[in-house]
Amino acid sequence: MTAAESAPIGNRESSPHAQAPRVRSVDDLAVEDPAAQSDVELVTRARTGDRLAFAALYARHAASVHGVCLATGPIDEANDLVQEVFLSALRAIDQLEDPGRIGAWLVTIARNRARDALRERGRVVPIDASVTVDAHASPRAHTTTDEVDEDEARAVLAVIQSLPESYRETLVLRLVEGLTGPEIADRTGLTHGSVRVNLHRGMKLLRERLERTGES
Repeated sequence: MTAAESAPIGNRESSPHAQAPRVRSVDDLAVEDPAAQSDVELVTRARTGDRLAFAALYARHAASVHGVCLATGPIDEANDLVQEVFLSALRAIDQLEDPGRIGAWLVTIARNRARDALRERGRVVPIDASVTVDAHASPRAHTTTDEVDEDEARAVLAVIQSLPESYRETLVLRLVEGLTGPEIADRTGLTHGSVRVNLHRGMKLLRERLERTGES
């Protein structure tokens, strides 16, 4: 028997062959990867100051927050509003009563901040007002394709902003942010049935308004 074999177990730490490297399991990787965790787990981690966890919440919910800001607030301030919403959320995350509903909580903050931004500009989007927009106007000779696309997108967003709030938020989340019905329900706290109804009625009303503006 060699000296190494006869040495007590507690004295083998100095041996380069004493401990085999630990094989990392899938569960270990999931713990290290914030994107693989639930909202509840991420909120719990974020409350301890874990910035990676909060970054994962941002990545998961930024689209819905951006959509609500587009639907309710000044279009050209949407990106800045998103940053403000998440900064407010970071400061107030300990006040969130139900971590599982952080999506709905963020949407509420976004909605309120977007409304504040409109009031600061001295205007409010009327709930049922018609917006006169010629979405089919011929582009100017010096206008680029990208500028035309942006102008058309703004024109459609302006019409969407004239719709009732429940319709415009759902439409923007679906048409602009590309969220599915179930994702919209999960992010906003709405039921799947409400999302379907809002999309159906909102699309019908949007088509009517676009046809009306195209004829004017």
